[in-house]
Amino acid sequence: MNTVIVGGGLTGVQLARRLINEKNDVVLIENNEETARHLSNRLNCAVLNADGNSMETLEKAGIQKADALVCVTSSDEVNMITCSLADALYPDVLKIARVRNYAYYVNTAQASAEHEAALKARSRPLYGIDFMVHPDVEAASSILKAVEHGASTEVIAFENTSFELCRITVEEGSALDGKLVKDVRQLTDKPFSVCYVESGEKSELASGFTQICAGDKIGVLTERANIAEMLDLCGSKAQSLRKIALVGAAQIGTLVSDALLSAKKGNLFGNILKPAKRRAKTFVIIDSDEKKSKLASERFGKEANVFNADITDDAFIQEEGLEHFDLAICATTNYELNMVASAYLKSLGVDRTIAVVAGSAYENIAKNIGVDIPIPIRDAVADSIIGHLKGKAVTGIHTVSGGNFETIECVITASSKVCGKNLIQIAHKGEFLVLIVRKAGEQKYQIPVGKTVLEEGDSVLLITSARANERTIHYFGGRK
Repeated sequence: MNTVIVGGGLTGVQLARRLINEKNDVVLIENNEETARHLSNRLNCAVLNADGNSMETLEKAGIQKADALVCVTSSDEVNMITCSLADALYPDVLKIARVRNYAYYVNTAQASAEHEAALKARSRPLYGIDFMVHPDVEAASSILKAVEHGASTEVIAFENTSFELCRITVEEGSALDGKLVKDVRQLTDKPFSVCYVESGEKSELASGFTQICAGDKIGVLTERANIAEMLDLCGSKAQSLRKIALVGAAQIGTLVSDALLSAKKGNLFGNILKPAKRRAKTFVIIDSDEKKSKLASERFGKEANVFNADITDDAFIQEEGLEHFDLAICATTNYELNMVASAYLKSLGVDRTIAVVAGSAYENIAKNIGVDIPIPIRDAVADSIIGHLKGKAVTGIHTVSGGNFETIECVITASSKVCGKNLIQIAHKGEFLVLIVRKAGEQKYQIPVGKTVLEEGDSVLLITSARANERTIHYFGGRK
């Protein structure tokens, strides 16, 4: 795949590295001379020092032969204009723009829905942008999924299926402590799969003879309704979140507050939370910025207590009794503050903490200092973009276990190497596991068995090691 990336910031670099590691051809455009020079020494790809919103630059980068253009500069307007510019001459190139302005994201989606017929007639999306990716929407969605299950586990949801992947710590003396993976199915009649096991510094895809021990973190795939029972088997329980503190009233905090407090129809995340879990008995919003606090008070003041305060102020914490809260969500735009504040509140007695962090490297640091659920925002953005880049057969990609594994949703094509074969025939130990399958023409996903045959049109969800992800996608027919 040939990809042109405009923007050499952290997200652009992370995206370039992942694509390069998967043996794709990448050209990165960065207009800051010093940054471009630095990146040319760090990345195994061509780096152009130029403005990306120039047709001359895009053609120098090879837009004529590119499969995709990804715009992730710090300017939403530049990202959108660059995609529109390229679309005028190269409509067949896939175009993806990251936007941070929520109004752009929502208004574009609404306009596209309202004029769907007209856009189909001209066969091009609005502004020539095939996909918009909004970091705050991705982060807020991850936070809300964790809240739904009592913030007791990290959760990845998959579209068009009731199954979810949870990362759960196995407690000493629990039903799973000391068991082999092949023996755990007899512990419950609920369908589930153990996908991977993290033991100390080692992470591996699970096989039947993988042993689960106390302190291990395991990835469990099960239906949404069964997560509480899976937590119980691991010696944990979904907590009742009666008192929630949200630190940060910027866009992520606003999206989370809106979903947790508002019963308005049409809410962006209205389908994520069950009605019974929408409202906490006490909901507090805290921000050190006076303007953001005022806006939050005007919007949520009837349902929440809003404070213009510093979360690191001990006097404020004690005065409001935050140390007795069930959950603290730290979602400011200062990712380091989110980690520190979450760890500090946890040390004071807050039961569960969620922190928005920069990426997977910080995710591991956050866990080591006591944060229960880190939300790596740049990984969420990169996952979303790469999922769009993989072609029509691949419908979604998620990074899990700190980047060790990826889940891939794809559709089996006639040319796929797995088409017509059962799972025993296609097994590659240590490289991938097929988790659930939806047969062509059917509505529900099922956990497969070894004799399950994959056929054209079947939808599958699989998990693969990061080092084998490109090989796995090619094997299952995910390329264009």
